[in-house]
Amino acid sequence: MKPFSPLFLLCALGALTITTSGTALAVDTSQWTCESCPFEKASSSTTVEAGLGSVTEDSKTFGNYTGLDQQGPYVIAGGEGRYRNDTGFSGSFQATDLGIDTRAIDARVRQEGRYSARFGYSEIPHYTSDTGATPFLGAGSEVLRLPAGFPISTTADLPAGSLNTVDIGFKRSRLDAEASWLGDEHWTSSIKVRHDVRDGTQRIGGSFYNTSSQLVAPVDQTTDQIEVSAGYVTQKWQLSLAYHGSLFRNNENALTWANPFTPVVAGATTGQLALAPDNQFHQLLASGTYEILPQLRASADVAFGRMTQDSSYLPITQNAALAPTIPALPASSLNGKVGTFNGSFRLAYNPIAQLRVNAVYARDEHDNQTDSLAYPAVATDMFVGTTTRSNQPFSYKQDRYKINADYLGPSWLKTSIGFDEDDRMRTLQDTVKTREGTVWGRVAAQVQEYLSVSLRLAHGERTNSGYGSATWVSPAENPYMRKYNLADRWRDTAGVRADITAMEGLTIGLHYDYSEDDYRNSLVGLTDARSESYGADLSAALGERTQVQLYAASERLRSNQAGSSTATLPNWWARNSDEIDVIGLGIKHMAMDGKLELGADLTHTSSRSDVVVNAGPSDPPFPTATTDLDSVKVYATYRLQSNISITGGVWHEEYRSRDWRYDGVTPTTVPNLLALGEEAPHYNVNVVRMAVRYSF
Repeated sequence: MKPFSPLFLLCALGALTITTSGTALAVDTSQWTCESCPFEKASSSTTVEAGLGSVTEDSKTFGNYTGLDQQGPYVIAGGEGRYRNDTGFSGSFQATDLGIDTRAIDARVRQEGRYSARFGYSEIPHYTSDTGATPFLGAGSEVLRLPAGFPISTTADLPAGSLNTVDIGFKRSRLDAEASWLGDEHWTSSIKVRHDVRDGTQRIGGSFYNTSSQLVAPVDQTTDQIEVSAGYVTQKWQLSLAYHGSLFRNNENALTWANPFTPVVAGATTGQLALAPDNQFHQLLASGTYEILPQLRASADVAFGRMTQDSSYLPITQNAALAPTIPALPASSLNGKVGTFNGSFRLAYNPIAQLRVNAVYARDEHDNQTDSLAYPAVATDMFVGTTTRSNQPFSYKQDRYKINADYLGPSWLKTSIGFDEDDRMRTLQDTVKTREGTVWGRVAAQVQEYLSVSLRLAHGERTNSGYGSATWVSPAENPYMRKYNLADRWRDTAGVRADITAMEGLTIGLHYDYSEDDYRNSLVGLTDARSESYGADLSAALGERTQVQLYAASERLRSNQAGSSTATLPNWWARNSDEIDVIGLGIKHMAMDGKLELGADLTHTSSRSDVVVNAGPSDPPFPTATTDLDSVKVYATYRLQSNISITGGVWHEEYRSRDWRYDGVTPTTVPNLLALGEEAPHYNVNVVRMAVRYSF
């Protein structure tokens, strides 16, 4: 599609002659401009930023996604630039955070009406923990070894001085590029490529029957994606055809670790876990839109895809004494094949200016064509099962129907109503078919000149075709259990919002949302859930130089669950409660005739999570898990000259948490679990920065 339509340009306005009383008056056109010209005048600008910052504390949690995980100084470096000439060619670049691990570069060029291209590079860290400790040597590699003093009978026998602190997390780097071309007046084409790399470590667990270890596994993965598309556009038609391909490669195919506990059976000294296997996905997509009538428009899209995975299996066991007793595997790899189909058809009809009706039908299919084979069962390199286990090729079909209407009544009223249905057919599941229908409505009204209100309501019901038990699971599942994504469910939601213009420069927003799920036919499993959220936001202009924003929000989540320790009717119950509160304040102020910009952002977030299990009078509740985050940012920019500015800021952030799943759980707390002993995260960090911006 062309980025602009042909325009009639004012090519010549040399001089106009106005005759008044027989006298010709010349008109001065030197200050006239062409407001309809498609191209801007030639221009260029570049801004560079350089400076230093400092972090007061090491913290992987604070550095997660910020890149500021290490105590000490860091370099501030970045910049941006733009260029345009009078022929329609333009280019730009932007570089941010070049001195830390969240660096990003973006460069673009464009010739109006002909082509455009973009190149980008970015990094972002995902740090998990820096408080774990393990006796394993080689953490982050494919093979974990043990120092002298192992194996042990229980964690109480852990040799003194055998623990080493480990950092857990990885960095993602992305290199991407894209280009598009405009052919004649109807054709466009484009290509996009992306290369993602993840490098670092992750948590994983391994066991030998009744003993377990928390391990540190390597992450060394790449994903390459490509998308090629072509489009054809006329006044009535819009068509496109595309290909999408994705290739995932894992350079670490397995993790091997030494058994830190005394083996229960001979030879069970080494374990091995498969890591994510290489796989591919290829897809062809087509879409189109056609204007049947000025009031009626139809569109459709269809996509056929195929996923494959054929990585070689690992050896069935690492136990040399057990291997001769195990039958051979039925295949050398899974040879997994899954076909996908996604299609939709949409109609949009405007019979009158005030009414718009939309109808949508969509189908998604996931056809697992992988062969189901019988595999010998080996329990943690120690025992061979008496029966084989078969892989289950799960498949599904999903049909979605939607119809809605938007009506603009009087100038103060807008209404919308609709009905959505979601039907799903599954294979090898506890229920074959589920059907969920939802009716909803929205009303927005300008009640007064200073007050607008909106209300939305929805009611949905999901039913299934009959619930059974998975026959391939051993031992068999509880016949009274209902999985929450398959069970009958009644869902009601409501929301209301009011926006008030109290006076000039002062606006207030209020909102409340409610949702309730009722699994009334579930004897064992999730039985009900409820959520509430409410909040307010305020925006005020205190004169021409000061702006203030204030917001506060709360969310309350409740759920109830019934369980059974005897695989029959329920004999214990649990209640989960979560509370989240957020409050924030932002201020901006211009001083010294606009030369100095001051600002501050303050945020407080807190959460509370309670789990109560009622399995008998002697069962105490779990301790309350809490988090508190306080963040204060103060910043300033002072313009020394029109092209030179000094920027600076102070950022204080404190995070506190209590979590019974971490607190007090050291590597030796549980006798048969060699844990990493991570602590619930907490930090108190200050960041100071100062930089100079120079434009030319």
